[in-house]
Amino acid sequence: MVDLQGYLMLFLIWLFSSLFLKYVVFRKRTTCHLPPSPFGLPIIGHLHLLSPIPHQALHRLSNRYGPLIHINLGSVPCLVVSSPEMAKQVLKTHETSFLNRPQTAVVDYLTYGSQDFSFAPYGLYWKFMKKICMSELLGARTLDMLLPVRRDEIKCFIELLLQKAESGEAVDIEAELLRVSNNVISRMIMSERCSEDKHEAGSIRKLVQEIAELAGKFNLSDYIWFCKNLDLLGFGKRTKDVRKRFDKMMERIINEHEEARRKRNRQSKDEGETVAIRDLLDILLDISEDECSEMRLTRENIKAFILDIFAAGTDTAAITVEWALAELINHPNIMQKAVHEIDLVIGKNRIVEESDILNLPYLQAIVKETLRLHPTGPMILRESTEDCCIEGYHIPKNTRLLVNTWAINRDPEYWKNPLEFIPERFLTEDEGSPKCQLDVRGQHYHFLPFGTGRRGCPGTSLALQIVQIILASMMQCFEWKVSGGLIDKVDMEEAPGITLSRANPLVCIPVTKLNPFTSKISYA
Repeated sequence: MVDLQGYLMLFLIWLFSSLFLKYVVFRKRTTCHLPPSPFGLPIIGHLHLLSPIPHQALHRLSNRYGPLIHINLGSVPCLVVSSPEMAKQVLKTHETSFLNRPQTAVVDYLTYGSQDFSFAPYGLYWKFMKKICMSELLGARTLDMLLPVRRDEIKCFIELLLQKAESGEAVDIEAELLRVSNNVISRMIMSERCSEDKHEAGSIRKLVQEIAELAGKFNLSDYIWFCKNLDLLGFGKRTKDVRKRFDKMMERIINEHEEARRKRNRQSKDEGETVAIRDLLDILLDISEDECSEMRLTRENIKAFILDIFAAGTDTAAITVEWALAELINHPNIMQKAVHEIDLVIGKNRIVEESDILNLPYLQAIVKETLRLHPTGPMILRESTEDCCIEGYHIPKNTRLLVNTWAINRDPEYWKNPLEFIPERFLTEDEGSPKCQLDVRGQHYHFLPFGTGRRGCPGTSLALQIVQIILASMMQCFEWKVSGGLIDKVDMEEAPGITLSRANPLVCIPVTKLNPFTSKISYA
């Protein structure tokens, strides 16, 4: 036994020594052409430098080594970008070199081998889905058609808050915002509320949370080459279980939609043309059945795309509204100004509508300032598909790109008082009336809340509509007290993760100012 332990120890010493020498030699051969880099360790590279919160840690590194640095996350080479100028270089000038998204074992399995849209490799399928997203699935016509769904869920949300206010009960803002955003998305996708107990619908919200947790966790097999096929952290088993449950739920829902479509077709033949509101799943099934379509969608494509919408469209909206409300509580003068704008434009005889948002520039500015300080995705992730040269540095193929939007949105060279919450920075006077300026769709590389270029977020319009109308309704109908009014300020500590969540839940007591469901007050 002693001899076996000795041989094992000698083997481990030889292995680590070999890896260390290989690492040093490799570093000497390559770093002369790479951007600046901090000192790394064998095997793990610079992974130890990213705690506790990666985007904050990368910001500190960029302050020391510059806006373009090279690091190794285990055996994965990465290019870190932390300034607007460098972001423009990689995301615009060299966009064609960075059109793929990095693959992870968890995401690849959950999306049926990257058959979704968000993580699909750039190519014919991705281009087809992008066109479908912009023209059909997330276009203005579809969003307008599904307006009654969003309106009804906002009504249910406000009614719930009114009940809480009447009883003086504290509200876990994050939990309730997740509920309403999940309900909006699930009804838009497949005409079912995820908070109901019908079939598996009640588990949709839990599934989405589990998927987000798995996708955001650090997985050793994605970064250490000799751990690639080892499930050391137990993610493989959990991932298979989650996808099995998601797949079972989606098969049931797709089958129900197909049966309903057959019934509608029979009725239209017997009774003439009938008009039915189609959800996003109906549109996807139409495309999959269209023999003239340039590309036929498979069942896996449909399920993977729906998973994308759930993952990208639920917690992100809830997180943004929660951050916005926290900032407004900490800045009561800004809250008062926003409420005054709503009262002036809407009055007190009806509840705010999505169509009113264009006439509420200060509300728009508040949302943009929230996205600047608290971007839901603190980093844009891409991967190089070819070698390229940036600022005289050689960037090899298959290098992971990390664009630190959290740091870029706070760049002191572009933003005056960048750490302060100042919505007015987004307002300009236009013919005597304030207008909210600065596009959120990535035209300005010092403000990238939804990415930019070809792989920018196609759901920007939907996300803004949900965030703005929920926040406006919460301000119009309620005053908000934190912990019964015992605390003057809300902490703004961030939590680690793939999305920028709050470290501590925001718990408030709503106080009713306006009940929009009395006999005299209604929707326009």
